[in-house]
Amino acid sequence: MRKIVYFVAATIDGYIAAPDGSWEFFGIHEDVTEFMNTRYPETVPTHIRAHFGVDGPNRVFDTVLMGRNTYEPALREGIASPYAHLDQIVFSRTLTESPDPAVRIVADDPLDFARKLKEQPGRDIWLCGGGNLAGQLLPAVDELVIKLNPLIAGDGVPLAATGFDPNRFALIDATPLASGVVVLRYRRA
Repeated sequence: MRKIVYFVAATIDGYIAAPDGSWEFFGIHEDVTEFMNTRYPETVPTHIRAHFGVDGPNRVFDTVLMGRNTYEPALREGIASPYAHLDQIVFSRTLTESPDPAVRIVADDPLDFARKLKEQPGRDIWLCGGGNLAGQLLPAVDELVIKLNPLIAGDGVPLAATGFDPNRFALIDATPLASGVVVLRYRRA
């Protein structure tokens, strides 16, 4: 069965974006970019893959799941298919029509949809974000890959908006990078 992997950047205090949804405060670090290009090249958006030297086949994922707020910044920049090298699924109850034929808009229950998707053949499924969608899909998430940034945000979009609902994961790998970012990989316990 395919796994759902929540691959995301986060602050020490558990935020994946600012209150307005922006994430530029994380910055771009060469060592993080190199790690992504080497281990998870599919997570690099299609329009910048060549610039970062990513040109090989998908290694880990063939599908990306996004909430509308995660998809929206690309749309504002005129990029209707940010991950054209993946099957792109955007969950939204307000976006009724896809701006690109390569992007599937799903208004159905995300958890039920994701569980059925896991049963289909293919590579693993990347949960890109955001925090609200991650909270809804958390019962189906098999792994977390958190690029833990040495920042305290104080407020913003939480890693998973669930309310109090403990989910236990076991650490299976930790990769400290020179920038101070530590890539933590967890598997559901």
